[in-house]
Amino acid sequence: MKLIGNVLIVCAVLAGMVASAFAADGNYLPDLSAGTVRPASPDAALKKDAVCTRCHDESEAMPILSIYQTEHGVRGDGRTPTCQSCHGESEKHLHGDPNVKGRAKPDVIFNKHTFPMSEATERAGVCLTCHKGSARSHWEGSQHQANGLACNDCHKVHQPVDKARDKKTQRDVCFTCHKEQRADTHKASTHPLDTSKMACSDCHNPHGSTGPKLMKKNSVNETCWSCHAEKRGPFLWEHQPVSEDCTNCHTPHGSNIKPLLKNRPPMLCDDCHDGPHNSQAPYGAGMAGNQGTTVTNPLTNANNASSSAAGRACMNCHVMVHGSNSPAGALLHR
Repeated sequence: MKLIGNVLIVCAVLAGMVASAFAADGNYLPDLSAGTVRPASPDAALKKDAVCTRCHDESEAMPILSIYQTEHGVRGDGRTPTCQSCHGESEKHLHGDPNVKGRAKPDVIFNKHTFPMSEATERAGVCLTCHKGSARSHWEGSQHQANGLACNDCHKVHQPVDKARDKKTQRDVCFTCHKEQRADTHKASTHPLDTSKMACSDCHNPHGSTGPKLMKKNSVNETCWSCHAEKRGPFLWEHQPVSEDCTNCHTPHGSNIKPLLKNRPPMLCDDCHDGPHNSQAPYGAGMAGNQGTTVTNPLTNANNASSSAAGRACMNCHVMVHGSNSPAGALLHR
């Protein structure tokens, strides 16, 4: 009973604190956590919205009222913005501007319809008023910001389902601009984007990153290792191009060579290992091949000790291409 009594006392204190945070007349009170001013109650928020929704409703080319089916329309949460939180008070739009023929434009316009859109920096600035820090801390200077994109170019806050945040549809939003990557995903070997087992944002942070190509981690390898942990190592014997960058051998968005390889072995291996196999002499010097026999190039009639010309696959022997912990694995053998 004593415990229950203490709980009731705490609840009463909290209720009093919450009640004191709201103004009796529904005026605005500052929300210090977000650095903005918000309505004091759900009724006050709906009253502010009604100034806009009495004209802007589902008859619009881009329906408006469906925002109440999203997180931006949950009036039971005091952090939820109103129309004016994003579009500005827009006094001239509401009451007219003697210097403008017809109706003046709102303060901030997110979609090109009746009026031209506001600048990207202005549109993004409105969103970043609340959505700040964490994954968005590197937006300034990111590739998307530098190319003139704003949040609403990808996100649609008035729609019940934001395609950019849904794993099933996110790729379509990204592919609107990244068409080369769309084509790659239809090749024989790809990451499972089309089956919705992963999304672009599993590897990339579209809001900015300290890594290359908007990677979620600080490097390509760290990002790949998030899923391919068995390739992380550390290994007793490491393969230098693997430890440097996975994309030295793999193309992540899709390839017609499994598994996501940029070229077929042994040609892929020859990009780095371009000398005769197991020999210190140059091509055509008449050296013996691996099995003590001379390999003749039928095109040049020259002796050649290259394993590629002999039609052999490097990975028949050098299987542990990502690294080996075998005491005998210095050459990445089995």
